[in-house]
Amino acid sequence: MNTYSQKITALQAGKIKTFFEADNASFDTVQYSVWRAKTTNYQAVYYTSGKLLIQGKSIDDIATEIDKILGIKSQLEQNSLIEINKEKYIGTDESGKGDFFGPLVIAGVQADNSCKQKFIDLGIKDSKKLDDKKILILANQIKANSVHSVVVITPAKYNELYIKFNNLNKLLAWGHARAIENILEKSPCNYALADKFGDESLIKNALMQKGRNIILNQMVRAEADIAVAAASVLARAEFVKRMAEMEAKYELSFPKGVSSQVIEQAQKFSDTYSKARLNEVAKLHFKTIKEIK
Repeated sequence: MNTYSQKITALQAGKIKTFFEADNASFDTVQYSVWRAKTTNYQAVYYTSGKLLIQGKSIDDIATEIDKILGIKSQLEQNSLIEINKEKYIGTDESGKGDFFGPLVIAGVQADNSCKQKFIDLGIKDSKKLDDKKILILANQIKANSVHSVVVITPAKYNELYIKFNNLNKLLAWGHARAIENILEKSPCNYALADKFGDESLIKNALMQKGRNIILNQMVRAEADIAVAAASVLARAEFVKRMAEMEAKYELSFPKGVSSQVIEQAQKFSDTYSKARLNEVAKLHFKTIKEIK
């Protein structure tokens, strides 16, 4: 399942609701929401906090239309023009955020004009548009041609940090900041780009001494940028590798995402190893945990 989130005003929410009405969505409410729009392809929730959250298997077209309503498209085009002039910068992205099983992996890749062209020639793009076999091959090429960092937060560590931060976006920011800092230790630069998942200040506040001197930008669907796309490939490759290692260790399959199959395997793991040991393989703040006996 893919996710799109954005902080919006009440006026913008009205325009977006009109768009969903034209798309024949049905409306109801959930906890802490003003409204929820649902179709067979997606659901969109506008929360009382001002957050808009859209989820579905394929929401790229919907997200593009929402960006147009919010006036984000012209901003993205402007940022893309600025990117051309960046000689060396860091792109970061994550994998495993929406998966009950497995780690959260955040990767960073430093790109300059030389390696950007190599990445383009290799066919590197957003990892969601590549199969796992291709991702594993491309990851080795990225590592051979760039300064990079891969931060792996195992399920046990993830659960520990989630209790500490009590907020997924703060945990994500911590991971992105670590990837940026690790790269700056090896090769200084003054700009970093990340996919937008929350307030920009979250990553800035999580950066340490070296990182606080850089310009940080967050963009919706930043994977369109070649450095962020490379980071998404590295993160996904490590996630796939760690999932395979978990399956070999526990002699069980661990489906990706959140589904009935995930619940079934989580129950099987609990029956085999105990529910307490789900901490070793799963993210326990997911609602899925309530389905396990």
